[in-house]
Amino acid sequence: MNREEAPACSLPREPDYSGVTQVALHPAPSPTDYRQAMKLADAEAEKRLGEYMLLSWYDRDRDFESPQHASECHENSAIPGYVDYGINHGATLKVDIEDGRFVFFYMPLEM
Repeated sequence: MNREEAPACSLPREPDYSGVTQVALHPAPSPTDYRQAMKLADAEAEKRLGEYMLLSWYDRDRDFESPQHASECHENSAIPGYVDYGINHGATLKVDIEDGRFVFFYMPLEM
């Protein structure tokens, strides 16, 4: 099969959030920084999951993500690296603060 006949891989338009509870928070007052936002998200994770692990996150104010450089592999992808990492490493909760300003992905810890 030559290059012209090879099937093209289609990029997903949106992440597959099946199995992930999505929570949108719009706190007042607005968090001043990532640390305040993380405290809000952690409280939501504890309420919904009990014991939890933070898998990945994004801070739009600083354009910083964890795991660091996760989006480098996704440069031409419709899905940011931190989203792909969270979903594919067991996230069951996404906490989005202020429409993507801060985004956190969590998984429950099983005891």
